[in-house]
Amino acid sequence: MEHIVDLDRYPLHRPDTDAWRDLVATAKAGLARDGLFNFEGFMRPQALATTLAHVHPRMEVESFHHCRWHNIYFRDHVDGLSADDPALTKVETANHTLCHDQMRGTPLDEIYQWPAFATFLAAVMDKPRLHVMDDPLAGLNVLEYRAGEALNWHFDRSIFTTTLLLQEPSEGGVFEYAQNLRSEDDPNHAGIADLLGGRITPTRLPQTAGTLNVFLGVNTAHRVSTVQGAQSRIVAVLSHYDTPGRSFSDSERMGFFGRVS
Repeated sequence: MEHIVDLDRYPLHRPDTDAWRDLVATAKAGLARDGLFNFEGFMRPQALATTLAHVHPRMEVESFHHCRWHNIYFRDHVDGLSADDPALTKVETANHTLCHDQMRGTPLDEIYQWPAFATFLAAVMDKPRLHVMDDPLAGLNVLEYRAGEALNWHFDRSIFTTTLLLQEPSEGGVFEYAQNLRSEDDPNHAGIADLLGGRITPTRLPQTAGTLNVFLGVNTAHRVSTVQGAQSRIVAVLSHYDTPGRSFSDSERMGFFGRVS
């Protein structure tokens, strides 16, 4: 794994050492303070180049073009809101997707399947154990955002999201978020309407290729701004769960990937 991950800076292979415990503590502090942490240079440049050499031609001919209009909740109805409430303003998300079965054997797949990676994430999230997905399509996905495309405002369903930036865009394509915009006790529909209306300035988080990011997005609204220019934004999403055997339903696979197998 040393040829894929910078283990000198990020010693995930040495659990129960002081260096490993310090890394877990650093990650936890970032989550507590900012709702996220970044490990810049997590993936080595040559491993990035190898992965992109695999991704680029497949994106051109094999990827699924996902495009939809949605509100920030991804739901048609929200209790307490009328259909024309500004908190339900619709936005467009568009990207191109490769699934896990199209990434087998790549350095990215090696990271995802690496037990030490799941062990580290579990320690950061205070979980006894985390598991990769059994789903042949989900679990590890690579998303490309081309000029004019964006991941628009939303809240996550999962407690945390793990991404690895593979390619920076020429312009735009910046991760933006409004931390703790809502809570379990306060849906803050007015604040959401202010964000969608441009009356709240989100925090911007520029990232460099090779950066590992873990983000708490259930109550923090976030998006990736519209990409501009010739070079696209390419990011991998690596999904872990605290129970084994997790898979998407056929309807979820069709919606996200355009196929069920």
